[in-house]
This record gives sequence, structure tokens and C-alpha cells, in this order.
Amino acid sequence: MLKSYHPEFLTATILNWKHLLNDEFKQVLINTMRWLVTQKRCRIYGFVIMPNHIHLLWKIEDGFDRANVQGAFLSFSAHEFKKKLGKLQLQEYKVDLVDRAFQFWQRDCVVKECWSETFLEQKLEYIHNNPLQPHWNLADLPEKYFWSSASFYENGDSSFDFVTHYKE
Repeated sequence: MLKSYHPEFLTATILNWKHLLNDEFKQVLINTMRWLVTQKRCRIYGFVIMPNHIHLLWKIEDGFDRANVQGAFLSFSAHEFKKKLGKLQLQEYKVDLVDRAFQFWQRDCVVKECWSETFLEQKLEYIHNNPLQPHWNLADLPEKYFWSSASFYENGDSSFDFVTHYKE
């Protein structure tokens, strides 16, 4: 049976809310999103990468299973994190689980289907304004925060060539 999904708002958080996502690890997430889009597994409509979590607006392509695409995103990025971390820092993510020795992402990402364009636009605005929140204070305007799709929507910036406008 062919699966078909609505656009979705996804939040994935680093284990214990640790601030793992420096620029090097943010680039890993960018590369992972680009790969998923190139492989035609999903379309990315918007994103923001924060120090300890990522918000995505995406649509799983028809015929693919959400669990597999989401799992590929989390698994691939986790393997890359593991390669890049030094032994001391890697120990912060050591777990005693049957299926893994290290865990970077918290279990159970938050996924909300966007049943209407209004809801999708609300989530896109939330994503783009996340870096401006007082407890983050990472930028003074959404489009000035590099690790986000805000400049794509505001200025037509194509730094992230894998992003598709949600109206396309």
C-alpha cells in the first residue's frame, strides 16, 4: 500500500537537552537533510537548528515510511556525531542499551501533522522566530540566524538548496 503524508512539524532533541549542536554538528544536520532530499525521501519546507534541538517542517515523499525516513535522519546524524566527538566528550552520550552504546537523540521526536496551511504557516513562523527567543537571543531578526530557512523565505537566499517553498 502506498503511504502518503501531510507536511509535518518535527522536533528532535539532543539527549538530556545538552548543547551538542555547534556549527560543525549543525553542518552534519544540513548535510543529512540535503541527502534525504536528494534521495527523494522527503521535501524540507523549513527548519531551524538550535544548540540542543532541531525543528523541521517536512513532507515524507509518497511511498516512504515516516519511521524509516525519520530513522535515517537520526541514525545517520548520530553516526556522524560519534565520528566527530573526542573520547572524553563521547562518554557523555554513553548508554547501556541492548541496541546501542551511545545515544545522541532523545527517544520519541515530537511530530505534528499540518492539516491546514494556516497551521503550517504558524509552525514556520515559530521555527523562524525560535532563535530570537529571550532565552536564546541568537539573532535580532529571523533571517540573520544562519542555521535556519528564514533567509530563504525573507530574501530568497539559496544557501540551503534543498529547501522547497511550502507553496510549491
